[in-house]
Amino acid sequence: MPVKPVRDVSPKALEGEEKLEQSLRPATFEDYVGQAKIVENVRVYAAAAKRRGEALDHVLLSGPPGLGKTSLAYILAHELGVTLHVTSGPALVKKGDLAGLLTALAPRDILFIDEIHRLSPAVEEALYPAMEDFRFDVVLGAGLGAQTMEMKLERFTLVGATTRTGLLASPLRDRFPIQERLEYYGAAELREIAVRAARKLALPVEPDGAEELARRARGTPRIAIRLLQRARDFAQVEGDGRLSREIVERTLSRLEVDSRGLDAMDRRILASVIDTFGGGPVGIDAVAAAVGEEGDTIEDVYEPFLVREGFLARTPRGRVALPAAFTHLGRERPRGKQEGLL
Repeated sequence: MPVKPVRDVSPKALEGEEKLEQSLRPATFEDYVGQAKIVENVRVYAAAAKRRGEALDHVLLSGPPGLGKTSLAYILAHELGVTLHVTSGPALVKKGDLAGLLTALAPRDILFIDEIHRLSPAVEEALYPAMEDFRFDVVLGAGLGAQTMEMKLERFTLVGATTRTGLLASPLRDRFPIQERLEYYGAAELREIAVRAARKLALPVEPDGAEELARRARGTPRIAIRLLQRARDFAQVEGDGRLSREIVERTLSRLEVDSRGLDAMDRRILASVIDTFGGGPVGIDAVAAAVGEEGDTIEDVYEPFLVREGFLARTPRGRVALPAAFTHLGRERPRGKQEGLL
């Protein structure tokens, strides 16, 4: 049965871009590259639930952005033969928003909530009985005359995605029987993802071109796909239509992505810590103000890669630039101060 995603209140992308993004997503577990252990586990859980004719247990997917959490939700809906309903935590402002979604679910349907750690307290509390007892409580009236009406829900599966597990309240986190964390991808896996996506885009690929693109994709499939789409533009306009190493290097140079995969904002963050704050330690709010970006965005999008690659460290006193950052930016490393901190 084909998946029929329902987008309730997410920001609307252009129709053409949304169709392209959907076409490049893996449709089955066989198409999904990487995260082998997680995929095998989830495949077993889905097959068992389908064999019993039951709704899959609630699933919590965590990890940095762009690693395939949404794609796994689509695949689960496809494998179970049910409809996927998609929304996000910030979009569910009040209990009524959640009620409309839950009452529209058919038996065994999947409700996917992206950024679930950003649910409002009122919505989160209303979600508890829905997840445990498949009911939704509606309060009628106010004061002493208020009454609670119980609405029965179909048995459904909640798939939550989060980039910051630590911000989830324990009562919510504990209500997910299945919890999996996605990790960054290796260059070989990203190369395969890029080749498959290029094939869907009818873009001829040279091996060294795909390898160079994968090497600079920050271990993230979403970034690999984005770079591939831009490289396709350059290949068609300034090349011979093929994804060669030369075209990839030209594309990444124009996009200001360097040999280590750092983009302009990554380098601004490191330069701010080094030049403005003497290499640290410095608080995230100060860094955010210096580079003109939201602190949450730096923590969710940029910092995980910089920390993983050894450019930045998080310490109890704040962020500290590591020797690799000084070397990469061509700065002279200060003596004494940082060595004592690290």
